[in-house]
Amino acid sequence: MTLRKKFQLFSPRGVDADDTTGVVSDFQRFSIHDGPGIRTIVFLKGCPLHCLWCQNPENIRSAPQLMYIAANCIRCGKCVDACPNHCLTATPEEGIVLDRERCALPQCGLCQRVCYANALTVCGRYLSVSEVMEEVELDREFYDRSGGGVTFSGGEPFAQPRFLEALAEEAKKRGLRTAVETCGQADWQAMAPALRHMDMVLFDVKHMDAAVHRELTGSTNTRILANLRAIDALGIPTRLRLPLIPGRNDSPENLRRTAALAAELKHLIALDILPYHRMGEPKWRQLGQDYALHGLAPHGRDEIERLTASLQPFPIAVTIGG
Repeated sequence: MTLRKKFQLFSPRGVDADDTTGVVSDFQRFSIHDGPGIRTIVFLKGCPLHCLWCQNPENIRSAPQLMYIAANCIRCGKCVDACPNHCLTATPEEGIVLDRERCALPQCGLCQRVCYANALTVCGRYLSVSEVMEEVELDREFYDRSGGGVTFSGGEPFAQPRFLEALAEEAKKRGLRTAVETCGQADWQAMAPALRHMDMVLFDVKHMDAAVHRELTGSTNTRILANLRAIDALGIPTRLRLPLIPGRNDSPENLRRTAALAAELKHLIALDILPYHRMGEPKWRQLGQDYALHGLAPHGRDEIERLTASLQPFPIAVTIGG
């Protein structure tokens, strides 16, 4: 299922006052790479980091956003006519030009409702815990047979700490296995309550040098590393994940330091090397933004295996691709 279709931005039916709500960008069903077994991934919007290579830029901002897919646009002009705030202009050269500062999401969204070509989509919907669980429960049979469950991802799930805690708590009440994918950049007091309901943590480490980390993501890694060690102290099984970006964090020194960190963790499952890819680049254009690493070529398979082989001296399991 995907949420990028015609929908109400708010739940069309009444939501109980006690049912916590949050902003969800998407669901990915039948995932086999974000925790054990077959899983459903729930993508929450909002992230404190701004990684240059971000593959889900639609999840950096916490609020719903318009995405414009120019290749789908048939220049019919219906969206221009429907917009009450005059956010859209039709041009022969560029198709539709959006003035995102004037956009009245989430209260509006009229443009995407009349766009039958699906050139305009809204990323982000306010959902309640029960509505999210209704979607997650659809594949319970697959979870039970494969040892899978639900993984909360983003963005950064801990950017919505109360919603994440409520989701994880409800999932455990229903007997579902839980995991969370995090960059670790959050206040520990916001993380701790939800972590009580997690069976596994997938923890991204972007770079071991604090200054370089700031250049790549907009923030140092001081809090991130402290939170990683705090999670390990709780005894939660953890997969450490390194998105391997050519020329940014793939130096032998950074790889060794990352492996040494992984070897310190008492509850480490594995260090997952995640090769860089460019599949998320079109999303930046759809959001009206430039992709900072445009033109960067991914590593070849042989190069990835050579880099990974350098980690053999460390007493840890290493995987390629998670």
